[in-house]
Amino acid sequence: MKIALVGYGNMGQEIENLVKNYPDYSIVSISYKKITDKLDTSGIKKSDVVIDFTSPEIVVDNIKKILAMKKKLVIGTTGWYEKLNDVKSLVKKNNGGLIYAKNFSVGANIFFKIISESSKLFNKYEGYDVYGLEVHHKGKKDSPSGTAKKISDLIISSYKYKKNAQFEKLDRQVAKEEIHFASVRGGNNPGYHEVTFDSLADEIKLSHQAHNRRGFAQGALLAAKFIIKNKGLWSFEDLFEKGKI
Repeated sequence: MKIALVGYGNMGQEIENLVKNYPDYSIVSISYKKITDKLDTSGIKKSDVVIDFTSPEIVVDNIKKILAMKKKLVIGTTGWYEKLNDVKSLVKKNNGGLIYAKNFSVGANIFFKIISESSKLFNKYEGYDVYGLEVHHKGKKDSPSGTAKKISDLIISSYKYKKNAQFEKLDRQVAKEEIHFASVRGGNNPGYHEVTFDSLADEIKLSHQAHNRRGFAQGALLAAKFIIKNKGLWSFEDLFEKGKI
């Protein structure tokens, strides 16, 4: 599998290092080694699949250009999902294939299932409140994380006492039907997410701590292997849920 990397930050470098362990995989192009660089269109043309870990400001433009080159895409960049319908139209227009994720980690996707099932268990017991916390390194470009939004959506869909999520600083009392999910940026943490169910009697904490970026890179390669053989717009989390990855 010939891979073109778009973005050469922590994740791009992690994927490059991981690919060295797979003799059938190779990196044939790297775009944006420097922030002032542009897409390596000639290199991308040599690839089987493109993996993008850039920034929300440029990712949709990257998608548009790369789909026009008839290349399949794995998008690990987060913070652009308000433009998901636009991207869906671009994929359809170009008869292309694209898979995206709020979190490519296999462990994190197992964590999603744990959160969903736990929330259902608490439905019988109104005495429990729930809140969340996520911590990421100082270089992360979006807040809250896509994973925090995903976790909040899962809780809201499974726990009948919560109807919406608040991610910003609150200068008021949190409403009973709100889940407050706080974000912290600093240091070098590759990703920590915690959910707490709390009552007068006790509390239950569920958490996922990424030790490094290897799990995200492994998931991105699994996604690349899938999308090469498929067309359309896909969510990694949905495929994981259905057992297709």
